[in-house]
Amino acid sequence: MLQPRHSIPGRKTVLGPAAASAFAVMVALAMANPVLAQQAEQPAPQAMPGHMHGQAHGRHDPVEARIAELHQKLQITPEQEPQWNAVAQIMRDSQKAAAELIQEKRQNEASMTAIDDLRAYADIAENHAAGVRKLADAFGTLYASMPDSQKKVADEVFRQHKRRSMRHR
Repeated sequence: MLQPRHSIPGRKTVLGPAAASAFAVMVALAMANPVLAQQAEQPAPQAMPGHMHGQAHGRHDPVEARIAELHQKLQITPEQEPQWNAVAQIMRDSQKAAAELIQEKRQNEASMTAIDDLRAYADIAENHAAGVRKLADAFGTLYASMPDSQKKVADEVFRQHKRRSMRHR
């Protein structure tokens, strides 16, 4: 994907400034959201309503898998379901918006300049940041409803996920 600017014998390949910037953005995105990194490697899925996304065609949907995993690990109670449903919907919406931006970028790649490419990555990163802010707000409401014992579980679940994500990078 990134072409070397020039090579120095006995040294690592040196990338041009635009390629290095694009690479830095891709690394930052992958570190920020493993789902985005995975989406960048896969074709964008067809839009499907709610929880059916990706399941109707027998494909593994990483967002739905993460939602189910979190629901189980966080021990969501029936009383917490309304707050949980808001969190899950934000996760779905964020994934869908990211997939759309990635698909749009892919469709235009052949005619994109380096600047267009960087701006497309910026749009993806901004979308991700906005989604995380929304998720934090919605999860804050859910978290506030949790007893201390459940909050401790939530804290540990998120710590473990972060550690696991960092090991895969």
